[in-house]
Amino acid sequence: MTKPPSQPAGGPGLGWLSLPLLIGLWQGAALLAQSRFLPGPLPVARQLWDLAQTGPMLADFGQTLGRAGAGFALSMGIGALIGLTLGRFRKADRIFGAWLAVGLNLPAIVVAFLCFIWLGLTDFALVLAVVVTKTPLVATMLRQGVFALLPDYDEFAAAYRLSPARRARLILWPQLAPYLMAAARTGLSLVWKIVLVFEMLGADGGVGFRIALYFQMFDITAILAYTVVFMAIVLALEHLALIPLERRVSAWRSAPN
Repeated sequence: MTKPPSQPAGGPGLGWLSLPLLIGLWQGAALLAQSRFLPGPLPVARQLWDLAQTGPMLADFGQTLGRAGAGFALSMGIGALIGLTLGRFRKADRIFGAWLAVGLNLPAIVVAFLCFIWLGLTDFALVLAVVVTKTPLVATMLRQGVFALLPDYDEFAAAYRLSPARRARLILWPQLAPYLMAAARTGLSLVWKIVLVFEMLGADGGVGFRIALYFQMFDITAILAYTVVFMAIVLALEHLALIPLERRVSAWRSAPN
């Protein structure tokens, strides 16, 4: 029987010290700077509360979350399909593999400008720019996952005459899950950043649009308030969705033999 993975040194409680430590360092830096360009946590918290009660914060985050969610879902689905296809069919990979390299190195700002010029300053253009930017990353990771598949399992599936559905669930999914989770975690962090930049370039609302307005007014407190909420949402997604899902899909690795 395999032993369960050991806990990190110091136990899980030490992880809760990270946030108070960050806030303490922030407060100390604000006290040393004594500048309106580096407000402390309390002024930012008050500004956050005011914006949430009377400002456009909730609407802005609703728009940004919708755009990021649509771009993430589409790019994951399209990228996974492309990656599986190129990994399984080597001739297709030799023909179109270079396209992935171009997509990975194509500047996101260029994609945004082209989509906005061709399609206008619309949500469709913004989401399309996100999909074009992120899909090559997902496809590359899934293609590498298919390359790493063990052929012995294919022989096992053929010997036991497993149906395509059972083969996908019992053989393909366990081997590809780590690559898919890596693509999801990396892609999610990229999608947030890409959406914010694209909203700053051309959008009529959203977190990036609002931060650009506050930047023009040198309102650092409001910018930090939006940043705090943004970080809270990202951490919530990480700890409430991605980490539990990753543990679930990887549970078979620590299961008893």
